[in-house]
Amino acid sequence: MNIPQDLRYSENHEWARLEEGGSVRVGITDYAQDALGDVVYVDLPAVGRAVDAGEAFSEVESTKSVAEVYSPVSGTIAQANQALVTAPEAVNHDPYGGGWFVVVTPDEGATLDHLMDAAAYAAFTE
Repeated sequence: MNIPQDLRYSENHEWARLEEGGSVRVGITDYAQDALGDVVYVDLPAVGRAVDAGEAFSEVESTKSVAEVYSPVSGTIAQANQALVTAPEAVNHDPYGGGWFVVVTPDEGATLDHLMDAAAYAAFTE
């Protein structure tokens, strides 16, 4: 299982990457995409939508099930990965790259400190 060291992780199996300028890129982990199986559909939120940490903002449909994707940080959706609309399988093939879901502009004072580092997430998924 691939768990990049530079990301933070939620108990719901989302990853968060702090980007230059303070925005946060969000996707689901390798563990999550593997558990889901072949992803066939991704429902993305509208740009400009406000989200709270822990709030579902997206749904992922696979050949096995449907799962919600939760925001790891409170803020506003700044970008949604529209490439997933026509190529949802990118979530399986490249969950930490082209398979990202959204970029969130965090609310003032919002941090990623409550999320797990790679070592803690690895222990969590054992």
